[in-house]
Amino acid sequence: MNPSQTQTAPSESVKYGERLIEEGALITFPNPRPGRHYDIHITLPEFTCKCPFSGYPDFGTIYVSYVPDQRVVELKAIKLYINSYRDRYISHEESANQILDDLVAACDPLEINVKADYTPRGNVHTVVEVHHKKELS
Repeated sequence: MNPSQTQTAPSESVKYGERLIEEGALITFPNPRPGRHYDIHITLPEFTCKCPFSGYPDFGTIYVSYVPDQRVVELKAIKLYINSYRDRYISHEESANQILDDLVAACDPLEINVKADYTPRGNVHTVVEVHHKKELS
């Protein structure tokens, strides 16, 4: 290819990255150390969704901290899952709760905390924290 020529992407209606984000499946794998209590901390600093009332974009950082039981969430999968929120009309409160519910369903951790720290908009700064602890019999 001549350096002065540009290459364009194939004209697919949905790009492969968009397809993977849309699928947004939380993939897990076996905990390499079941029975040992240890913490996993994940920071997702590019979270975005849309306000269900105004349609304006909301930006924030999602912090996930959990103690795994038998399953661990794969990191690329959680990145794609979080990116699936970008065009979703969802409140701050519901997004934090839905992320928690989906992670609990995927990996059934012993304990998990999800903190959604939103970028201030209109002089309002919102932080939503939700928690789950597994009932052990």
